[in-house]
Amino acid sequence: MIIINSYPLAVLLCVITMMCWGSWANTQKLASKEWSFPLFYWDYTIGVIILSLFFGLTFGSSGDNGQSFIPNLLNAAPKAILFALLGGVIFNIANLLLVAAIEIAGMAIAFPIGIGMALVLGVITNYLPNPELYNPTYLFLGVGLVALAIVLNAMAYKKVSLGSKSTKGILLSLLAGLLMSFFYRFVADSMSTDMINITPGTFTPYTAVFVFSIGIFISNFVFNYYFMKKPITGESVTFKMYFKQGTPKLHIIGILGGVIWSIGMMLSIMAGDIAGYAISYGLGQGATLVAAIWGVFVWKEFKDAPKGTFKLLTFMFASFVVGLILIILANGA
Repeated sequence: MIIINSYPLAVLLCVITMMCWGSWANTQKLASKEWSFPLFYWDYTIGVIILSLFFGLTFGSSGDNGQSFIPNLLNAAPKAILFALLGGVIFNIANLLLVAAIEIAGMAIAFPIGIGMALVLGVITNYLPNPELYNPTYLFLGVGLVALAIVLNAMAYKKVSLGSKSTKGILLSLLAGLLMSFFYRFVADSMSTDMINITPGTFTPYTAVFVFSIGIFISNFVFNYYFMKKPITGESVTFKMYFKQGTPKLHIIGILGGVIWSIGMMLSIMAGDIAGYAISYGLGQGATLVAAIWGVFVWKEFKDAPKGTFKLLTFMFASFVVGLILIILANGA
């Protein structure tokens, strides 16, 4: 399998992850005028599985290091399978709540608040198992600046959206972020700590992400079905509507969203062995900054904002950028 052994390359992969995780929701925005988000989300989960399987059968089955994708999958211990599946289940309910928050509040709000929260808590949960790998001053100062950016973004949102809708969007984003902060650790714990000499019964990054994606898809029949019947916004939908009303274009958009997100997940996990999972997760969740840029400058979600709002957004962007730089510097410093 292909193994990453350079820290600068690992950082580059994390930056690509950031771009992917911050951009996939544009596919939801594109489909939302014609397509309910629970129906969009079925195609999204299919895209996640397709891409993870592709990586496993190509990069995960190439080279002389580690263990190939299929043998590693067949030799997995129940504990590794359970951890990767559980990571998928936790991610799925968190991501569904995030998608619902995007539907209500927009990308410029849901991502900085929800994924910003996930970044802060996720860095901590991935730091604790191996604190010796990081400079805690840089790491937690960076996380603190990201937390400040979350507060500034929430303040900006309150200026343009008042009342119960504002509160609902923020609460959904926070709940999504709280759950999102835990999924990555379960996936990391399912993998071998040595990528060249794989510990028997544990996963390679490629196998872990594939089983993780299966956990997403299986749990979708519980969580997404609930949203189909009791949607947060709009009317309930059925499986019949998915097959009858979904055009090829809408299905492709949804699958593309899953593929984009899954590329980010795969690259993040590949980078985690050399960068450390706290840093690879933290940088990937810098997607908050990317999504906020999409929301502010492309989707114009703050076009009617009152005076003073853009000053808050400027400080928010600056706080995110400096925080992410400090997180990068936290490796072995």
